[in-house]
Amino acid sequence: MSDPIERSGLRPEFWKTTPLERMTQPEWEALCDGCGKCCMNKLEDEDSGEVVMTRIACRLFDDTTCKCGQYPIRHQFVPECISLSPRNLDSHLYWMPETCAYKLLRQGKPLYGWHPLISGDPQSVHDARVSMQSRTLPEFEISEDDWEDHIIEEPR
Repeated sequence: MSDPIERSGLRPEFWKTTPLERMTQPEWEALCDGCGKCCMNKLEDEDSGEVVMTRIACRLFDDTTCKCGQYPIRHQFVPECISLSPRNLDSHLYWMPETCAYKLLRQGKPLYGWHPLISGDPQSVHDARVSMQSRTLPEFEISEDDWEDHIIEEPR
């Protein structure tokens, strides 16, 4: 399988030696493991602040590739889509997946062996059953009132 995320020409093991704030844009983008969890709609309890994931995918999410179908122009369709950066990372950690490379590195933890930067294979995240590949429902088919019926445990 070809990697939908450009990972060529990067410094070897840059994630081990380079702080998030000093990574190049290609290095930053390469940290994405392609799991698709960030593209799932979440529900947040207003009282406790607890965030849970649903299997309800953003309207632009491709369930087969686990990629945004319109990534470069996604904000034209989904203005609330977050452009994650080192500057805003800390304010988003509370809802991010526990397996996310951005979160792991911010917390001083290593990447998992199935991460494509470690395994060298973009398919490894799917083979490890960590991704949302073939597990989602499109948001335009499910009423927001029914999202609670589709809460799932985060695939790990």
